[in-house]
Formats: sequence, structure tokens, C-alpha cells
Amino acid sequence: MADQSLDHAVPSAEDGALIAAIRRQEERVRRDPASLAFAQLADLYRKAGRVAEAIAICREGLQRFPHYTTARLILAKTYQADGEFDQALAELAAILDVSPRDVQSHRLAAEIHRRCGRLDQAVTHLETVVTLDPGDRESRALLGLLRASGPGEGSGLRRVLADDTFVTLAFGSLCLDQGLLDEAASVFTRLLRKDPDNSEARERLEQTLRARLRRRG
Repeated sequence: MADQSLDHAVPSAEDGALIAAIRRQEERVRRDPASLAFAQLADLYRKAGRVAEAIAICREGLQRFPHYTTARLILAKTYQADGEFDQALAELAAILDVSPRDVQSHRLAAEIHRRCGRLDQAVTHLETVVTLDPGDRESRALLGLLRASGPGEGSGLRRVLADDTFVTLAFGSLCLDQGLLDEAASVFTRLLRKDPDNSEARERLEQTLRARLRRRG
């Protein structure tokens, strides 16, 4: 029944391919329920938005294979998609305890901490990412934005931002609206360093980073 409802809800070719992949993997797991194939099925469930099923199958599989880091990373991604950031970070911490050089886990931990307004923790993970993967230009650029304590040298506007009078949500939003993305990121980052619980600053920073990705894309 679950597959039928998904068929009706997502009729596109891409989603049809996802449904077919889920069915194939479900059959594979049925044939060999003790295999590691549960992790791929859980990831397919996650991509299809079937969060509860993805979490359940990961938890069950990890009881049998507690050191299977791929499944634990999929579980962390699923928790993140469900907004359960603390649970996601707990799974990532378990991975990094045994695999401290796991780049994907550091990237995801950095993203979650950033989205929670904890910029210092995000910076720590990003620093590890760029050390382990020097070719990751996006993480390096993001690290530069989050690590900067101030606007630095450059345009007149950047010199204006040296004055905390202009470090406000309103001014940062104006920069964002005008496409001044680095300046907007500087404002929102500095606001979050003062108040990590500022939910509006967190959301505006995420908007700014999404706009940067679209511009670069």
C-alpha cells in the first residue's frame, strides 16, 4: 500500500525510478534479511521522504551491525531531514569517535551546527574538512565566511560594516536583497556570534548561503 500511495503522489519519471529502486532493494532485503543491504534501502526511503521507515530500518540494522558507519551516517542524515538535530549529531559523534577522519560526517556536523547558530562548532568541523579534503572549495569558501570576525578590507560598504551600528537584521537583509551576499553573510554571522539563538539571523544566513550557491551554480 505504501508504494501505491507514493506512485500517486509522485508521478514524475525521476520519482518513478526511485520507487522502482525501492522495490528492488526491498526484495533484496527480503531475500537476505541479515545482510548490509538495509542501509541502502533506508537511504532510498530517506530520499523518498519516508523518514519513519528509514529511521526504523537503520536502528534495527545497527543493533546487528553497530560499527557500520555508512548506516549510521544515513541515520544522521535522516534525523537532520526530520529536524532532529541533536539525534543527528549524536550519530555523527559516534562515527567520529571511531573514524575521526570521516569527511562526510564532519561536513554534515558543520552544516547542522551552522543551522543551529553554533558557528564556532561549525568552523571547527569545516577546518577539519578542508584539511582532509583540500580540494573542497565550497567548504573552504564557507569557512572563510563563518570564520571572519569582521568585514576586513575592501569596499566602502565593508568598511562601514566595521561599525557595529550597522550589524543589524535590517541592514543584513538590505544587503541580501541587493545581492551583496558576502556583506550579508558578514552581518548575520556576527549577529549569531553575539546571539546563537537568534532564529531570524540563522534563517537569513541560510538564505544568504543558498543565494551564494545559486549564483555559483
